[in-house]
Amino acid sequence: MLSAVPGLGVDVRKLVTLALPLAVAQLAQNAMGFVDTLMVGRLGPTALAGLALGATTFSTLYVILMAVLLSVSPLVAQAVGARRAGEPARVARQGLLLALALAVPGMAVMFLVEPLLRAAGLPAGAVELAGGYLRAVALGMPFALGFMALRGYFEGQGDARPILYLALAGVGLNVFLNDALIFGRYGLPALGVVGTGYATASVYLALFAGAALLARARYRGQAPFRGFGRPDPTVLREIVRVGWPISVTLGLEVGLFSTISFLMGGFGDAVLAGHQIAMQSASMTFMIPLGIATATGVLVGQAAGRGDPAGVRRAGTLGIGLATGFMCLTALLFWLASRFVIGLYVDVADPINTELIRYAAGFLAIAAMFQLVDGMQVAAAGALRGLKDTRVPMLLTLVAYWLVGLSSGVVLAYVLGVGPRGLWFGMVAGLAVAALLLTTRFARSTRQDALASAAPSLTSD
Repeated sequence: MLSAVPGLGVDVRKLVTLALPLAVAQLAQNAMGFVDTLMVGRLGPTALAGLALGATTFSTLYVILMAVLLSVSPLVAQAVGARRAGEPARVARQGLLLALALAVPGMAVMFLVEPLLRAAGLPAGAVELAGGYLRAVALGMPFALGFMALRGYFEGQGDARPILYLALAGVGLNVFLNDALIFGRYGLPALGVVGTGYATASVYLALFAGAALLARARYRGQAPFRGFGRPDPTVLREIVRVGWPISVTLGLEVGLFSTISFLMGGFGDAVLAGHQIAMQSASMTFMIPLGIATATGVLVGQAAGRGDPAGVRRAGTLGIGLATGFMCLTALLFWLASRFVIGLYVDVADPINTELIRYAAGFLAIAAMFQLVDGMQVAAAGALRGLKDTRVPMLLTLVAYWLVGLSSGVVLAYVLGVGPRGLWFGMVAGLAVAALLLTTRFARSTRQDALASAAPSLTSD
């Protein structure tokens, strides 16, 4: 059957070969947050709520800043497809410089944000723990962003295995450091939630160092660090030009989720902790389509670089289909085994967790619905990034996430009296609209009657 469409079988193999290690790497990297939630959950609902606030704030800042560097991957991919030998290393060097520049405001915000959380009327105990966590994890921000720049360098060349190995090693290191710093093992003080922040910062340092060593060893001929520190305005402008709409786009998405988390805090610790369990579970499953989306963008970018518009369409369509299919499976897990999922985080037999479990189960049932559209929209966005098409998707997500998602959630929760579940239904609505708009844009951009005329401009906005 694959041979019925020329090149389809090859594209399927390429996509799976690249997507599998990237998806596992995404899963492993996100497992750091999963491990944090599991281990802090032993300290009780207040500690878990504090981690929820701190991790949500850190994730919001990190995603907004990191997203600018997501342009490194498609720029490298198009250079590889066009056989421009010296360009991938130039993009990587300028990506690292940009990462250092972006880390400064990110760290400043994390050191100063605690009074704003207090002013928002969130639970005082949770806010205090979140502030300590943020001051600790801020130390790892430069290394986290530097790692993303180097990751894009590897991904753009279709070299996913180093990222996989590093991510897996990072999970193991995170477990060890969490155990030592949260609970006070090996002669170290028991720092609780704050220890989680120091552990995460240390893991990012190790990931960056490992990626730098591997890049130097695997691409010695490209000399990726030669001349590091000298700005190249042309390359920097291109990274920022393609990257800033990605940053705004992901900022709109994570901003929606973060705003929902803050609003959940107003319903009490049990609701916020239940929300954290459901969101962390959904975030874990989301890592697989996110890895597929990254692979899709690489293959689309390489096809665009070599002037193959039919290959662009095949790669994008396959990626969207594969991501959506996987999320159908995870939706069934959340529907049919919610108690098992919750039991990974807390003791479901302990009466102290009864209210938390009730809310988490309700949120997981709704999360099952948005699994499907979330996988579709992230893969479509990845395909469009491979074409360096980032500005229009930014506007589409603004409409979907905020005008539809947040607005409908607030109306359901507060005006119609649905409560916290209404906020989750709003997220479903926003993601569904995003999936529809982004897949439609990719389909129209690559429709058959436009392929011939579009070929010369596939690599432009």
